[in-house]
Amino acid sequence: MRYILNKLIDKRISNYQNDLISKHYNEVENIYKQMRGWRHDYHNHIQLMKAYLKLGKYEDMDKYLTELDKDLTSIDTVLKTGNLMVDAILNSKLSMAISQGIKINAKARVPKNIKVSDLDLCIIIGNLLDNAMEGAMKLENPEDRFIRVYIREMKGQIYISVTNSFGGQVKKNNKEYITTKLGINHGFGLKRIDSIVNKYGGFVNRQNEEGVFATEIILPI
Repeated sequence: MRYILNKLIDKRISNYQNDLISKHYNEVENIYKQMRGWRHDYHNHIQLMKAYLKLGKYEDMDKYLTELDKDLTSIDTVLKTGNLMVDAILNSKLSMAISQGIKINAKARVPKNIKVSDLDLCIIIGNLLDNAMEGAMKLENPEDRFIRVYIREMKGQIYISVTNSFGGQVKKNNKEYITTKLGINHGFGLKRIDSIVNKYGGFVNRQNEEGVFATEIILPI
């Protein structure tokens, strides 16, 4: 009976994560299409600005440049890690965090030809960012909300670090951190992270200080 129950839980977790990855992959493709569209319009932007200069319409040109700057700021939020699937999950989650007023500081580079599958890597990163957003949004003052993401190759291993501001108390059970989420997907995120890290013989380190929570993960390449 317990075996059947565990199988059902594993299947539910897998379906939940696969649907999530597919959604984020489509989102990042749309972001790249928007970028290509802006570049396609580049010459039109230049011609219009030349016309404003020639006609002496400096105020109109200033307004136009302000709008372009907003578009460029939006484009600059797109991270390119060298891995399209990781791009999808990172950009989707970070865009969501920015829309909620969370300050973002992110640097990420994923080495090619790694042992960890794209799907497993995205599940780890997606769940880390879900938890980071949940923690940051518990702070009443929006100015205190932040998430820092750092991913790189380090000594032949993949190093993943996600740090976020945190409101409220961190819960533990037998020295292990536990989720505060409710509902059908309660606890799936942390369990999936730990399961995948163990699968590759990696290492997870979770720490919290007053107002800050950090997770570090090391995976072999």
